Amino acid sequence: MSEPLRIAWLGHQSGRAGDGLLTYSREIVAGLRARGVKVFFVHHGALAAVTDDTLTLRSLTGSHRYIISSPRTKRTITDLLRRERVELVHVSLSFSTLIDFGLPELCHELGLPCVATFHVPYDSRFGLWQGISTAVYRLYAQSLASFDRVIIFSDQQKTLLEHYGVPADNVAVIPNGVDIDKYAPGASDFKDSLEAGALVGYLGRVDPEKNVDILVRAFQDIDAPEDVKLVVVGSGSDKRRLDRRYGSVRVVFTGQVMDEAKRIAMLRAMDIFVLPSMVEGLSLSLLEAMACGVAPVATDVGSDGEALRGAGIVVDTKDLDGQLRLALRTLIEFPDFRAELGRLARARAVERYSLSDNLDRLLAVYRELRPAAGAAAS
Repeated sequence: MSEPLRIAWLGHQSGRAGDGLLTYSREIVAGLRARGVKVFFVHHGALAAVTDDTLTLRSLTGSHRYIISSPRTKRTITDLLRRERVELVHVSLSFSTLIDFGLPELCHELGLPCVATFHVPYDSRFGLWQGISTAVYRLYAQSLASFDRVIIFSDQQKTLLEHYGVPADNVAVIPNGVDIDKYAPGASDFKDSLEAGALVGYLGRVDPEKNVDILVRAFQDIDAPEDVKLVVVGSGSDKRRLDRRYGSVRVVFTGQVMDEAKRIAMLRAMDIFVLPSMVEGLSLSLLEAMACGVAPVATDVGSDGEALRGAGIVVDTKDLDGQLRLALRTLIEFPDFRAELGRLARARAVERYSLSDNLDRLLAVYRELRPAAGAAAS
């Protein structure tokens, strides 16, 4: 019998937060293991600890999004790769300031293929966020060109990387994937618990670039019936301020919800899902809402507009206030229309964004880079 492919996955884990980076690592690692791949999951934490297939690295910072590694990190990872006879390394960027730019050289010294998933949000429209994302893409481009393969989420993002010097042959477009069996339409009592006749929802980080304040103001401005409510699920730097200012019986801030079953129940209860971000990559929360059959509204940033166009309402960041009000009013006043959008969104998620398809395409990349070992994964 062929030996399973042995990979090191450098990703993200946190017991105090939940976002797309964490979800990506959790879902892909679990999916690969379910398909017989031997995955050694490497992530940062407050205390260093080792189990049979997980290595927790010491971090000098508290956030999983902005990590400064211990000076011993490179040596610790090198020891793992040699000791466990790892055959391929996959990193979810950004992983840490110490590792991101030096990992290809380290892997190639050991004779290992090196794959990176590049999550950094982008905005192709001229403005502040476009300038920020351009600077970050320029910063990473030289390092990304050294990886054997870079995983990104859309053709538009691929074009952007090629523009900054990443060879086209090194780039693989594999969109984010969602478990379409787990995230699916179904019964939920969450709407009843809020005594809502219709429910508008947001799920994600509550930080300035997410524009949650604009969503709340648009919701208040449309003067919807009293039983139409807005729920904001998530935490971040703006959560406390927005909750103090807008929190009420009709605008509910739940904070971070770590339990996945509860998050799924919340998504299933929503009639309308809104993602008003100023900048994105490809939002997993948007894909999860689509898979649950919720009528989606999202800004045309990153790859979200591409994912949603024809299966939801895409709004322009240049007129976010006005277009959000129009979208909310339309979907609230015409329940048959929002139900149809929910069906279209579910069909789009099944057709293009299933986790199973994502794993198939990822394993094909592994086989291409490590043919003999990759043939053992299925």
